Amino acid sequence: MLLGVNIDHIAVLREARRIADPDPLDALSICKRAGADQITIHLREDRRHMQDEDAVHIIKHASLPVNLECAIAPEMIAIACELKPHRVTLVPEKREEVTTEGGLAILGRQPLLKEAIQKLKEHEIEVSLFIDPDIAMVQKAKELGVEWIEFHTGKYANIYAMLYGSLAKTPHSIKELELPRKTLKGMLEEELDTLHQLSNEAASIGLRVAAGHGLNYHNVKAIVAIEAIEELNIGQSIIARSVFMGLEQAILDMKALLL
Repeated sequence: MLLGVNIDHIAVLREARRIADPDPLDALSICKRAGADQITIHLREDRRHMQDEDAVHIIKHASLPVNLECAIAPEMIAIACELKPHRVTLVPEKREEVTTEGGLAILGRQPLLKEAIQKLKEHEIEVSLFIDPDIAMVQKAKELGVEWIEFHTGKYANIYAMLYGSLAKTPHSIKELELPRKTLKGMLEEELDTLHQLSNEAASIGLRVAAGHGLNYHNVKAIVAIEAIEELNIGQSIIARSVFMGLEQAILDMKALLL
C-alpha cells in the first residue's frame, strides 16, 4: 500500500510562532529516504499553515509526486493549475474547523465541480475527490470523471479512539460517542464493513481508492487490510511521533504497518 506523508503539521508548528522554522521543504529528502510514496500538502484558503511559497517550492523541488489538497474555490483551482502538482484532491473547507471535518458535498455542486475538474485535467493534473464513505458519493465521483476518490476515515478513527481509550477520558471526548463499549464495537465493525464494501465498489467501476484522516499507528491496520484501498494519506500522527523519534523513523514505522 502506498503512503502519502502529509507535511502540513510542520507548517502548523512554524506558524505557531510566526517564524521561518521549521521549513516544510526540509522534509522532502527525509520523506523520500524513509520510503514515502507521495508528499501531501493542503493549501487552505485561510493559509493557516501552508503558504503559497511553500506550495511553489515543494512542488518544484519534490522528487516524489505531490498531492495538493485544496478547496474548489476558483482562486484555489487557478493556483493549482499554475503549480501543476501530480494530483489535486478537492476537499471541503470551513473557516471555523480545526481540521477537515467531513467529505466533500458533491450533490448539488456538480456544475462547480465539473468546471474545476475540467480545468485541472486541461493542465494534465490527476483529480481526486475527498468524500465520505457513501455509495451516492462514489457514484457521483465516477460520473464526474475523476481518477481517484479518497475516503474520509474520521468517523472510523473517532469510534476507535473512544473505544480504546485515547479520547474517552480526555477533555476532547466526543459526546455523541460516549456510548457502551459493545455499542462502539458494533459501530466500528459497521464502519469498517462500509469502507470495505464501498472500496470494492469504487474499484470495480474504475476508480482508484485512497483513504485518510485520523489514521495513526494504532488504528491503521484494519484499513490496510482493505485490499481495494491503494493509498493512505497520513500526517498528524507521523509528525507527532517525529517529535520524539525523528521524521525518518516515524515514516519507517508507518511504512512497516502498511506492508
